[in-house]
Amino acid sequence: MTTAKRIALVTGGNKGIGLEISRNLAAAGCTVLLGARNVERGEQAVRQLGQTGLADVHFIEIDVTRQDTITATAQRIESSYRQLDILVNNAGVNLRGDGPPGAADLGVVQKVLDINFFGALRVTQAMLPLLRKSPAGRIVNVSSGLGSLAYNSDPSWSGYNWKLIGYNTSKVALNMLTVQLAYELRGTKIKVNSANPGYTKTDLNDNTGTQPVEVGAIEATRLALLDDTGPTGGSFSKDGPDPW
Repeated sequence: MTTAKRIALVTGGNKGIGLEISRNLAAAGCTVLLGARNVERGEQAVRQLGQTGLADVHFIEIDVTRQDTITATAQRIESSYRQLDILVNNAGVNLRGDGPPGAADLGVVQKVLDINFFGALRVTQAMLPLLRKSPAGRIVNVSSGLGSLAYNSDPSWSGYNWKLIGYNTSKVALNMLTVQLAYELRGTKIKVNSANPGYTKTDLNDNTGTQPVEVGAIEATRLALLDDTGPTGGSFSKDGPDPW
């Protein structure tokens, strides 16, 4: 049956920024579907949040590279909730073997793109019919400053020397998904934005980031909970709009 509570799906929600986004959305009163490909880790994350009093968080098995799990997730949401109000495309990887264009392992580059970009596209396509049923759908693509062509070409930018052809390209493509999807959904109640978490301590960078996950999750949470006056089709960090 239709519920008054907002239903949120967070991919890659079992750790890092995804777990913190799940925590924030649950604390804001959402029913959170914490998505992860590893059942044990996903259920452990749900228990972890439950121990802090966040009871309306539920594990859902979803591997963004496996269409069968994506389809099953959409069917489960349809059966249990009839609609989806918030989709956070957070699942992503940064793999060894990636690097500058002349040296990167092509197989690794392809895998990074398959997870970081095609994974988000697969999930988004499957969830769009459910998001269209929401009175105020929100899609947040968790991107990166490394997905900005302007930043990548600016020698004064702090991340200028991070030239990973697979990872950076996957985030550029994710930003293009944001722009085109916002255009496709113009005239609807669905808002689509990219969130740049900033350089956050997670497994993605071997915990070398300069800020904790609590800070890294700020912007994605804000964009997920936008009111009707909020923006669509943009890229934002906690400090404001990012250049493409």
